[in-house]
Amino acid sequence: MHRLTNRRILLGITGGIAAYKSAELTRLFKAAGADVRVVMTPAATEFITPLTLQALSGNPVHLQLLNPEAEAGMGHIELAKWADLILVAPASADFIARLAAGMGDDLLTTLCLASDAPICLAPAMNQAMWRDPRTQQNVDKLKASIGVKIFGPGVGEQACGDTGPGRMLEPVELAELASDQFETLALSGRTVYITAGPTREALDPVRYISNHSSGKMGYALAAAARDAGARVRLISGPVSIAVPDRVQCVQVESAQQMLDASLEGLADCDLFIAAAAVADYRPVSVAEHKIKKGSEEIMELHLVKNPDIVATVASSKNRPFTVGFAAETRDVVAYAQDKLARKRLDLIVANDVSAPGIGFNSDENAVTLVGPDSVESLPQTHKQQLARQLINRIARHLNEQAKTTG
Repeated sequence: MHRLTNRRILLGITGGIAAYKSAELTRLFKAAGADVRVVMTPAATEFITPLTLQALSGNPVHLQLLNPEAEAGMGHIELAKWADLILVAPASADFIARLAAGMGDDLLTTLCLASDAPICLAPAMNQAMWRDPRTQQNVDKLKASIGVKIFGPGVGEQACGDTGPGRMLEPVELAELASDQFETLALSGRTVYITAGPTREALDPVRYISNHSSGKMGYALAAAARDAGARVRLISGPVSIAVPDRVQCVQVESAQQMLDASLEGLADCDLFIAAAAVADYRPVSVAEHKIKKGSEEIMELHLVKNPDIVATVASSKNRPFTVGFAAETRDVVAYAQDKLARKRLDLIVANDVSAPGIGFNSDENAVTLVGPDSVESLPQTHKQQLARQLINRIARHLNEQAKTTG
């Protein structure tokens, strides 16, 4: 089910005893990394409470078409646009009939009419209802007219005591079938940590040592990794960029804070990309109050080395595939190769920050991807485009290594 990472699943629940299985289905979607929004028909709430689905999905459950608060922002249209996939499980005979007739008389049918997302139904009903020619006609109509996928139903003993086709498939089966609706991407199911932006090392409560990093490259990499199917944790220094959608962001200030955030949960990380411009040194001590300007012409600062974040990650137990960055002003490849070997990295992305129009604060960049046995130059382009190129190449190296060691 790794293809569900970062996917937006709209789970519709209609009235039927099989609604109890929808709780487990919601849990499985969340465990696979999907974002789940639940829509329940009034009949569904007679079988399972909205509070249960809210607790499991982590999102409010949607119940009414004409909700004044939601509709102030055209809520049902926004929800229809939000979904990557609509799965109705269980789908009752009544719901199937109304959907086949093109009705929009409740929130769930309206969402199905208003959304461009693929629609999948998991029928659940008495075996006689499933076999009824009118139900079969409705199913055939939905498959032929709007390409609805039908998951099941299963065959077996039913709650009413009958035996035959009509049971809703088990949650694990439905989660796998939903996953199959999406293609496998370069980083599907992977967990990726990315550091971005500068760090700030305090001198006193109002002053700090920092650098010119804008964070644009790291944030672009986070968006590209997300689009490649990864679960992304972005560990960011202070920047003025919006966090990419569907990316978890941890805001930090200092190098030590960035290191602590990088090591948190590192055992679950598959790929670590150190794109942040971390201050090499910090003041030995931080003044409790603002340092006042004195009569001296020269002020001395005593600095101490900051922890080396990428080297610490690369030397950790069960280390992830580790990629560093090298911002240089001369001999870019030579310095990158030295840094690669010295810090025991898998790859390093090197760029010449002295070149005009690229690097710090620029919207464009040009880099060289350096590995133990490879050097590949990527020409100047917009950082979003470059990030996609880098993620594809890094993913290829990661997957090749996984095949070799696995």
